[in-house]
Amino acid sequence: MKLNYLPAALILIASGCQQTKINYPMTKKVDTVDVYFGQQVADPYRWLEDDNSDETAQWVAEQNKLTFGYLEKIPFREQVKKRLEQIYDYPKVGAPWKEGGRYFCFKKDGMQNQSVLYYSDTLGDQETELLNPNLLSDDGTAALSTISISHDGRYLGYGIARAGSDWNELYVKEITSGKTLEDHIRWVKFSGIAWYKGGFFYSRFPEPVDGNALTESNENSKIYYHKIGDNQANDKLIYEDPSHPEWMFSAGVSDDESTLEIYVSESTSGNALYVKDLKNDGALKRIVETFDNNFISIDIDNGKMLVLTDFRAPKYRLIEINLAKPDQKNWVEVIPEKENVLSSVSVKAGRLIAGYIKDAQSHYEVYSLKGEYLHDVELPQIGTADGFSDDKNDPVTFYTMETFTSPSTIYKYDVNTNKSELYRPSAIKFDGSGYVTKQVFYTSKDGTRVPMFIVHKDDVKLDGSNKVWMYGYGGFNVIMTPEFSLKQALWLEQGEIFCYMNLRGGGEYGEEWHRAGTLMQKQNVFDDCIAAAEYMIAEGYTKAGNIVLEGGSNGGLLVGAVVNQRPDLYGVSIPRVGVMDMLRYHKFTIGRHWATDYGTSEDSLQMFQYLLGYSPLHTIRDVAYPATLVTTGDHDDRVVPAHSFKFAATLQEHQQGAAPVLIRIETNAGHGAGKPTSKWIEESADMLAFAFYNLKMAPTY
Repeated sequence: MKLNYLPAALILIASGCQQTKINYPMTKKVDTVDVYFGQQVADPYRWLEDDNSDETAQWVAEQNKLTFGYLEKIPFREQVKKRLEQIYDYPKVGAPWKEGGRYFCFKKDGMQNQSVLYYSDTLGDQETELLNPNLLSDDGTAALSTISISHDGRYLGYGIARAGSDWNELYVKEITSGKTLEDHIRWVKFSGIAWYKGGFFYSRFPEPVDGNALTESNENSKIYYHKIGDNQANDKLIYEDPSHPEWMFSAGVSDDESTLEIYVSESTSGNALYVKDLKNDGALKRIVETFDNNFISIDIDNGKMLVLTDFRAPKYRLIEINLAKPDQKNWVEVIPEKENVLSSVSVKAGRLIAGYIKDAQSHYEVYSLKGEYLHDVELPQIGTADGFSDDKNDPVTFYTMETFTSPSTIYKYDVNTNKSELYRPSAIKFDGSGYVTKQVFYTSKDGTRVPMFIVHKDDVKLDGSNKVWMYGYGGFNVIMTPEFSLKQALWLEQGEIFCYMNLRGGGEYGEEWHRAGTLMQKQNVFDDCIAAAEYMIAEGYTKAGNIVLEGGSNGGLLVGAVVNQRPDLYGVSIPRVGVMDMLRYHKFTIGRHWATDYGTSEDSLQMFQYLLGYSPLHTIRDVAYPATLVTTGDHDDRVVPAHSFKFAATLQEHQQGAAPVLIRIETNAGHGAGKPTSKWIEESADMLAFAFYNLKMAPTY
């Protein structure tokens, strides 16, 4: 059923969308000019990169005053927020998993900001609360970032991220007593907790210079061993490489504690792999020394390592490496590369459960340990399945299943019988029936066939009148499979259409699909996105100007670049925490690690010119842009907020139309991980209300 239009609301909407051009806060310009291969490039808003300056703080305050003043005048903003809360207010339970002889699961009651960790000694027994992050801060901005159970089941190691930052602090809790120990480790980022004997391995960076923790380039990663009860100052340095300060290291330990695994990376694509025999204190062995491919250890048993890799297999395969004879010539193929992408492998009760991506949907197959195909796992529906990765000796495991119209439902799976049974349905207050999800394949500019999911009510009419919300990412080998979102649920409730694009640059079809959207082929991603909008118009779903384009991080880059190239297609654009300055992104925090996807402005004249040709910050023109809501967080130390600050200031300067160009800057928030429920609902409500308002829609519930 289409949304109902309320006359009073329509009057407000019409008057709002025909408003005169907004008077934006004055943003000063400076004479900063960079020279790349003899070409000058102005950067007049460079001063906004200083997150410690009073001037930047004042600019943020003025922009937020304008933005929130605008949002507060939207007549149904509060109504949208209340509907989000109504749907979200139900008990949420994660799939249980077995580790260290106990069962663990996460739960979130109603409107709790963060999920709480529980455990029980036996499946089905009364669960005991183990860790409640909601007690760590008044506003819910302290979030659990990583957990690890010691192999003997005695300890919980966990990481806490505060105010949205990627910086973590590690702590240890004794599970049986519930006592938090005195162990406290700082300046950790992108590290796991790898248990060994009475302590664990972890990686960290040197303490940043005062005041620069959120922007300083992260270099000189090192692996340490921490013994329970020791002060961090006494932790033992295990590995470093001063000759390569830009390399990052992370550690893992096999289940039997026989082997230390060291992963080495210089980017988000590909890793080297080293191992050390812990039982005999053996010398470090460099199994793989290049960064050309991905090597992920799945299991180690009797000195033989199962490794998931795209080496000589763009869609991945499983190989076995004998650690006593690790030369490449001795590698044995267990599961060969197939037509679909092999995205995961779990060892369960003497079998291998292989997770595949088949046209951006989950598919699982079971093999013997020798790689003999046994059978498929019959999933209950088409969508995204996740799990199968707990205690490898237990034949019973769990997985979750979700679609665009239903959140995670938990299933129990018995490896021996190959049977799934419903373990816990979702209690969400949203009726997912009456909706249609279909996958289409459209043709991009260069003739490439690109998949896209389209979701809508089953009575939609193809008369061009529908509003369409399009979401995309297209980068870093990320595989985009069906997922449930409250934001898209509210959009669908109004009888409108949601599109989920599987653009090149992602990993849906393996490394070739990924590479086709990187470096000097990045424009393919933008062409795929533009072609998706043109398909929706040509097929009668909608018309130009009735489309919302949203994306975050690399997806924020996508939105910025695409709307600069084709502002006529979209009525609303929402670039979230986007990479907007393609000439300087590599100069902040971990930005240099994205260079394998993007290249840098310092690589060559050709690369510089290519980046300059699509960089969202540098391709803004004097044209009428759609209504734009830029979002970022003041503690985002992955894609620093300066990207969004400079982009918004430049877009406000050049906007020739009356549509608003606003930036919403969340305080005590970062890139998105661990964002508390309260902040997530407020931001989602603002994005929806902004889109409804500027597309002249009056939602009713």
